[in-house]
Amino acid sequence: MILKRYKYGRYTGLFYIAPWLFGFLLFQLYPFIASLCSSFTYYTLLNKPVFVGLKNYITLFTTDKQFLSTMTITGFYTLLSVPLKLVFALFIAVLLNAKIKGIGIYRSLYYLPSILGGSVAVSVLWRVMFMKDGMINHFLGIFGIKAFNWLTDADLALITLSLLQVWQFGSAMVIFLAALKGISSELYEAAAIDGGGKWKQFLHITLPQISSVIFFNLIMQSIQALQNFTSAFVITNGGPMKRTYIIGMKLYDDAFRFYKVGYACAESWILFLVILILTLLVFKSSDAWVYYADEGGTK
Repeated sequence: MILKRYKYGRYTGLFYIAPWLFGFLLFQLYPFIASLCSSFTYYTLLNKPVFVGLKNYITLFTTDKQFLSTMTITGFYTLLSVPLKLVFALFIAVLLNAKIKGIGIYRSLYYLPSILGGSVAVSVLWRVMFMKDGMINHFLGIFGIKAFNWLTDADLALITLSLLQVWQFGSAMVIFLAALKGISSELYEAAAIDGGGKWKQFLHITLPQISSVIFFNLIMQSIQALQNFTSAFVITNGGPMKRTYIIGMKLYDDAFRFYKVGYACAESWILFLVILILTLLVFKSSDAWVYYADEGGTK
């Protein structure tokens, strides 16, 4: 009887997860495997895939100079946007952790930009704001600062894209705020009794206690930045002089403008390996700086 109930319960569980399992197999696992297979072929959507072995990968690293350039630009974009976003998100989370009247309204307002995500509408708005005669330059003009060519200056365009990434800090902020709520007030009280000021409390209590959350946000935001496409496509279209031509745009152009689908699949797998390696490196470094309270220290 017990065995029959166990089997019944097991199959009932499978029935409930069947929709997710079907979606995972059809829309995630199958495209994942198919893209790997296609990366070893010459495939243009107009012809049957022709197996070419490692030719696509060899071309990427030997003759396609633009690929290495886009990977470098994507790396700079990630290094610029992710740390700024995490610092800003943590700063706002600390402010919103205060116990003041109406704090829930402030939290909602600060989270609002992230609801829109990386949408085309937000990117269009950002482009209009940073145009030569846009709102940002008008605001700077009030203080006598000359207008900047935010979108056409080769040195400023990538910074402008990074600022959009930083502005959408809501998801990281909410996670930081939840972590801050989990820190025992007794730790701060003990530090205050010992003469520790706010800054020392932040360095020696707050940061170690939320280091695991910083670790999580660092990985997630880095992956998101490396996969960015919408903002670069809508705001600058890769310009000026290809200075914002990130890997997401090259993947799009190779696959849907030049119909080199097999080649684009090879690029996507190189990007996947880069993300995987960076993630593993961050995991490896976590031994030195991530604190886990339930394990009495670093893992």
